[in-house]
Amino acid sequence: MQFFKTPNIDFIGKRYFSFAISIILVLVSIFAIFVKGPNYGIDFSGGILMQMSFDKEVKLDLIREGLSAQKDLAFELQSTGKTGIIIRVKQTDKTQEEMSQAITSVLQSKFNDTNITVDRVEYVGPAVGKHLTKQAMYAFTFVFIGIIVYVAFRFKSTLWGVSGVLALIHDVFITFGLMVLMGKQVDLTLVAALLTIAGYSINDTIVLFDRIRENLRLLAKETFAGTINISINEVLGRTIITSLTVLFVSLIILFMGGEVIHDFGLAMLIGSILGVYSSIFICAPLTYEWEKRKRDRYKRNIARK
Repeated sequence: MQFFKTPNIDFIGKRYFSFAISIILVLVSIFAIFVKGPNYGIDFSGGILMQMSFDKEVKLDLIREGLSAQKDLAFELQSTGKTGIIIRVKQTDKTQEEMSQAITSVLQSKFNDTNITVDRVEYVGPAVGKHLTKQAMYAFTFVFIGIIVYVAFRFKSTLWGVSGVLALIHDVFITFGLMVLMGKQVDLTLVAALLTIAGYSINDTIVLFDRIRENLRLLAKETFAGTINISINEVLGRTIITSLTVLFVSLIILFMGGEVIHDFGLAMLIGSILGVYSSIFICAPLTYEWEKRKRDRYKRNIARK
């Protein structure tokens, strides 16, 4: 079954336009991350933990609704039974006692016909400390090196691996920057989304590179730019269909998944679009630009001799 006919679009000819779009998005992300600054959640900043009990069953949605009315209050909820709850609240400039009293008074006003008991209040450190952050950076670095080595071995050129990793960094960095720009919290849910985007992005790139490598043998008389354009157009239908499945799931998570995984769905929506964009408009054009410059240098050296 064929949903899309193979088009004939000159992607390489439009490479400078796509490069300009990426540069703008990267600059916006740099502004958001380094000027505005990330809004770190409890996982990164720490806060207080409050265990509370009610004299009758109270739904988590109602508790979340009551706490959400307080501006700039970042919290996480966990049920401990029909009448128990644990609230983790991001650390603010208030003392532990002041935060505890403020949260208790908010819930008491929300549930004025319910008796609320504070069982315990304690400080909790960040789940992601400096050591864990450093280890994660090391892991990312080794993953990038591994991808470069693997792709270079498979396609017999380091260029392909570097292009794939650059596109992966492009997708993750811009997604993170846009989430920061929108004021979304940086927590473990967002980290999980970024890791998922990274895996999705490199997979799409490998499929395209594999088709380009195959066509380089089959279309020996075609120019390098022509071969890349043909390859992109051939996999475009497959890419669109695959991306739509991810896009639909991301939209369902975003609009129907609830507040807890809302940011995960939003990050996946942005990342899935960027993953397709970078594979077609960044990876392949970067590979062409690199090869073109290398061949031009080689021709100039031959001409001088």
